[in-house]
Amino acid sequence: MAEETISRRYATAIFGLAQDRNAVEQVGRDLGAMLDAIASDEGVQRFFYAPVIDRREKARVISDAFAKRVDEIALHSVLLLIRKRRERYLRDIIKQYRSLEVASSGREPLEVVTARELSGPDLDSLVERLSKIYKKRFVVTKRVDPQLIGGLRLTMGDRRIDGSIAGRLNELARSLSHN
Repeated sequence: MAEETISRRYATAIFGLAQDRNAVEQVGRDLGAMLDAIASDEGVQRFFYAPVIDRREKARVISDAFAKRVDEIALHSVLLLIRKRRERYLRDIIKQYRSLEVASSGREPLEVVTARELSGPDLDSLVERLSKIYKKRFVVTKRVDPQLIGGLRLTMGDRRIDGSIAGRLNELARSLSHN
């Protein structure tokens, strides 16, 4: 819980700075690109997250690698995490930042998980119906999970609707075990 609070505070501060400079999308993209670059190589990952490496050396390497390639807000945010020894919060900070970005646009996140790939028109129709029912606009992420067997699972903010066969089978098993 404390880690989430810390991540939210950093994300809110970074988001505020990005809003002031009208660079919300750019900063979010650059933070994600930096995390992807760090996560892409095991040696870089060990270097970035290692607590025994001198902070100044780590900051110098990160600065040399990303200066003039990413927005200065994104770069200085990561450098601040290094100075404060909070590198491990970067992923959660980016997640919180993206939530703030979606909320500021007046949209809500919608995750659609299906057992097989959903065609474009089917997905558009589903999102349109949900928009009318809930009177909201959504930022959609879709994912395929063959373990659902069939149907779909929707997650809208803190609301989850499970219309999958696997979900119904689990529900049936729970009701039978209680009887």
